[in-house]
Amino acid sequence: MQQQYPFKEVEQQAQQFWGAKQSFLAKPESTKPKYYCLSMFPYPSGKLHMGHVRNYTIGDVLSRYHHMKGFNVLQPMGWDAFGLPAENAAIQNKVPPAQWTYDNIAYMRKQLQSLGFAIDWSRELATCQPEYYKWNQWLFLRMLEKGIAYKKTQVVNWDPVDQTVLANEQVIDGRGWRTGALVEKREIPGYYLNITGHAQQLLDDLDKLPGWPERVKTMQANWIGKSVGVRFAFPHAIQNSDGQLIDDGKLWVFTTRADTIMGVTFCAVAAEHPLATHAAQNNPSLQAFIDKCKQGSVMEADMATMEKEGMDTGLTVTHPLTGEQVPVWVGNYVLMTYGEGAVMAVPAHDERDFGFAHKYKLPIKQVISVIDQTFDNSAWQEWYGDKSKGVCIYSGKYNDLNYAQAVDAVAADLAEKDLGGKQTNWRLRDWGISRQRYWGCPIPIIHCESCGSVPVPDDQLPVRLPEDCVPDGSGNPLNKREDFLHCACPSCGKPAKRETDTMDTFVDSSWYYARYASGFSDSAMVDAQTNHWMPVDQYIGGIEHAILHLLYSRFWSKVMRDLGLVNYDEPFANLLTQGMVLNHIFSRRTEKGGIEYF
Repeated sequence: MQQQYPFKEVEQQAQQFWGAKQSFLAKPESTKPKYYCLSMFPYPSGKLHMGHVRNYTIGDVLSRYHHMKGFNVLQPMGWDAFGLPAENAAIQNKVPPAQWTYDNIAYMRKQLQSLGFAIDWSRELATCQPEYYKWNQWLFLRMLEKGIAYKKTQVVNWDPVDQTVLANEQVIDGRGWRTGALVEKREIPGYYLNITGHAQQLLDDLDKLPGWPERVKTMQANWIGKSVGVRFAFPHAIQNSDGQLIDDGKLWVFTTRADTIMGVTFCAVAAEHPLATHAAQNNPSLQAFIDKCKQGSVMEADMATMEKEGMDTGLTVTHPLTGEQVPVWVGNYVLMTYGEGAVMAVPAHDERDFGFAHKYKLPIKQVISVIDQTFDNSAWQEWYGDKSKGVCIYSGKYNDLNYAQAVDAVAADLAEKDLGGKQTNWRLRDWGISRQRYWGCPIPIIHCESCGSVPVPDDQLPVRLPEDCVPDGSGNPLNKREDFLHCACPSCGKPAKRETDTMDTFVDSSWYYARYASGFSDSAMVDAQTNHWMPVDQYIGGIEHAILHLLYSRFWSKVMRDLGLVNYDEPFANLLTQGMVLNHIFSRRTEKGGIEYF
């Protein structure tokens, strides 16, 4: 008997045997029951870490167990290969992101294979390969045809050093997370996907997922954020420099507390709101405050905890039911990208408004009464904002109505005046997929001076990303690549330019599970195999992906279903969110205040 277990020799022999026998090759024609076990694919960062090993070991144990139980098992592997880290590494090492990425894939594949996982390597994919991202482009064009994809201009976080849009989470204390530069609010055009059109279905179908952790479903439901209320307008006669009424003479707001409408004492608008811009034209102090607001965080979590600040615009709007003049303030807690970019303020029955009114000595008017409770405007009490109790007071014709009765009556009166009515709102916002970055899937649009924005014809897909660019950190290198940028317009044949924005990398990971489950056809995004294997029987990954990745994947599946590409409603039948392996991370601040990690 050997003194030591010769694990290297034994594992090498075992792996050679599995390879020769194709032991882990998934066979869609098998009569055995199928089991699709999928772990979230890794970003090819360079080397596996213990978090990877933990994640893929869980999936491997489940796969081997089901192999032994007589199932036909699919456990594939691939690489979430586009994204900003490769670009940053390329800048640091002065190499193309493609070279860095493919070298990392080769090394990490070798590491994974050395672990002996029961993976079907015949289905390996990398999202940076043209044969994969071709189908991102193809489906984007189908969405464009259906009106699901569209172009619009919106206020975004702009890092003037990195020359790119930042997500809200990448803005820290008003500065870019990487460069430390003061972030600017800019209006730039970009492409969006109408995920809000599927909001109700995304919410309802959470009930079809008993195999998901309840806290993940709750997180998704809260992110979708359905609220039923009243959208209405405060009329005004404020004109711009051309003598035109701003926003057609109406300041629109949305509220879930229309029962408190008679307690409005002021309105607050976002720094980017047209009324704020107009008021600041001849008011340097207001303009300075607006500029300060534009440098602040735009994350809702930060909004909830930040100190509320405001400034009076000197403008007033008309209360739609009483005819009283209501002052308009600019508030740093109002976001242009959420709702209407304006809120009605009822200090007596909203804790945020209560604190704001005290700070700036604004009126506080009680309009809800609860039996055996006394209102005291010197200190907030929870019952002030509880819509489940109480009735209207000091509210004219709405006196003695409860919440539901008052909302119905107010909505009806506003509708009669053509100033509003009941509406369902969603916290969820349409998905902006444009990124001013190089290492990503090109958006298949050509810009022509004569024809405008023209979709690339299907027979010209994929629009290939040049793989030899070496970014220098000064904007998107695609803007400097003449061979990529210049082309002929597909409609008129005149000289035109390609879109240089690339797609959000969440696009790549929103459907990879369906491609794994296909025969990797050159002529179709997915094939009949997908409907055999899908949905994924067990999906495994970190809790940090509980919202965006999972929500976008659910949305993508529903779009593919609606287009007749697949026959399932939900991509992941069961979800396991394992914990995270933590380690110390070292970093330093750059000269400009950004964070450099080691």
